[in-house]
Amino acid sequence: MTIQNSENPTRFIPVPNWHKHHEWPPLGGLRSLIFNSRQNGFDKVIKRVGRRVLIDEAAFFAWVNEKNAVEGK
Repeated sequence: MTIQNSENPTRFIPVPNWHKHHEWPPLGGLRSLIFNSRQNGFDKVIKRVGRRVLIDEAAFFAWVNEKNAVEGK
């Protein structure tokens, strides 16, 4: 599912389909990040639509870069 807007085109990927687009993290690791999303800041990455959980692909990679910058210091 791709959402286009003038600022930032992004794709929202359902959690069970993540592996079809990216090798990392594996599904178990992704579910762990979602479960602990309030503690690790991953709540910026997930979008909930009813019971469905979607991953904002652009926000995911921004989150990875942010974590890398903080932990790399």
